Amino acid sequence: MQVRTTAYTRNERGGPHNAIGTYLSGRQVKSAASDWSRFPLGTRFRLVDTNEEYVIDDYGTALIGTNTIDLYKPSRLEVKRWGVQRVNIDVLQWGSREESLKVLGPRAKHGMVRKMMVALQKKSSSASVNDAAD
Repeated sequence: MQVRTTAYTRNERGGPHNAIGTYLSGRQVKSAASDWSRFPLGTRFRLVDTNEEYVIDDYGTALIGTNTIDLYKPSRLEVKRWGVQRVNIDVLQWGSREESLKVLGPRAKHGMVRKMMVALQKKSSSASVNDAAD
């Protein structure tokens, strides 16, 4: 699957923590942010060209409604070097819509979060309908 990617670092508005309250990771499995209605919390993937592995543990309001994944980089220089790239990814494991909704629930006062929650709820209900039909 091909996706548009951008990059971010801990020095930006969100600081050094991801959406679930742990530190952003630049280690073996790196942090990434997305619209959780497209790539839910916990989705693991690897970049085909570099074999780097990432997990969706963050989101960004600028990502909502897009098919963009924001990759964590440990420095501003690496963010600048990355820029914007279209890359092929292999999804290793899809994350959980339910876990995504649990994390987002307390933040529903924010319009962009509500938008992501509505899209997640629609996908969850259509998945339930499809499961019932099987």
